[in-house]
Amino acid sequence: MKIAVFCGSSYGNDPKFAQCARDLGGYMASQGIDLVFGGGKVGLMGEVADAVLSGGGQVFGVIPESLRDRELAHPGLTDLKVVSGMHERKALMAAQADAFVALPGGPGTMDELFEAWTWAQLGYHDKPCAIYNAFGYYDSLLSFLDSMADSGFMKPHHRRMLVVQSEPQALLNALQNYQPPQSKWT
Repeated sequence: MKIAVFCGSSYGNDPKFAQCARDLGGYMASQGIDLVFGGGKVGLMGEVADAVLSGGGQVFGVIPESLRDRELAHPGLTDLKVVSGMHERKALMAAQADAFVALPGGPGTMDELFEAWTWAQLGYHDKPCAIYNAFGYYDSLLSFLDSMADSGFMKPHHRRMLVVQSEPQALLNALQNYQPPQSKWT
């Protein structure tokens, strides 16, 4: 199994965020699960990649040329694909991955998660999309998503299709046992 992890290219303002990235990466490697990610050596992206590599796992990076050229590419990956831009990056990551997980991050993380989740809702893929809600980082977002469903802008079964866990073992177990709902338009 390969999991695409979306997360911050910074560390955030608390060391616990880096620890949650290391915990997830280490647990993935211990379970023989490989990482697909944005290819960077910085922030939480670098932490999760280093943890998977340290645990003997394989790490597949996808990075746009402009970011590689700013010396942000991780030098020790199993494989690094350099692409022309962000759209190509997301498409290649989606093609390589069997599941998607968002760790703490900013707007880029949200963009990647919401695009993968929207594709799942529309039936373009049946791969699980998840939030690793370490330390309650995503509590406010999850409340807002509940409001979207309550207000009729999202079907309740599509709200429930987003896997949410706060521990690596529970998260990976939920991903491995995921059953997709019906597509949005059927």
